[in-house]
Amino acid sequence: MNPAEEILDIVDEHDHVIGQAPRGRAYRENLRHRCAFILARDPEGNVFVHRRTRTKLVFPGRYDMFVGGVVGAGETYDEAALREAEEELGVSGLPQPTPLFTFLYEGPTGNSWWSYVYEVTCAPPVQPQVEEIDWHGFLSPDELDRRIADGEWEWTPDGLMAYERWKAHG
Repeated sequence: MNPAEEILDIVDEHDHVIGQAPRGRAYRENLRHRCAFILARDPEGNVFVHRRTRTKLVFPGRYDMFVGGVVGAGETYDEAALREAEEELGVSGLPQPTPLFTFLYEGPTGNSWWSYVYEVTCAPPVQPQVEEIDWHGFLSPDELDRRIADGEWEWTPDGLMAYERWKAHG
């Protein structure tokens, strides 16, 4: 199926379902929907970081420290978190990601989604989806913070917001 045709639950400011729409329409019309963000770390605590492919519908070609994506219609955040982590990392048998917190992302262009942030441990090797990810690596937290601070890489704004909240969540 074309990703733009995937059906999503549309939610209100309280994260209650108020309707459904194809992903392409939700993005085009800035309809609020749901996303799962999963911070994947190796057993040593290094963070999986990747660059999104240029064919992605949202934030193409940008770097992100979270795997994840939209929650499908009728799917729970927990179901989406495990599905997305396994798909994007290219592994199976991951433990259920640990739910941490939610926040409402509201972007500068009017886009908005409820975001549930999770964490999971994933021992390399990983085999990320080539349709989703065109570079990846496990970076130490210090290296990740340096990469964010130096401004050399362009990061997804929702990922940066989630990461700042994750660090504050401790």
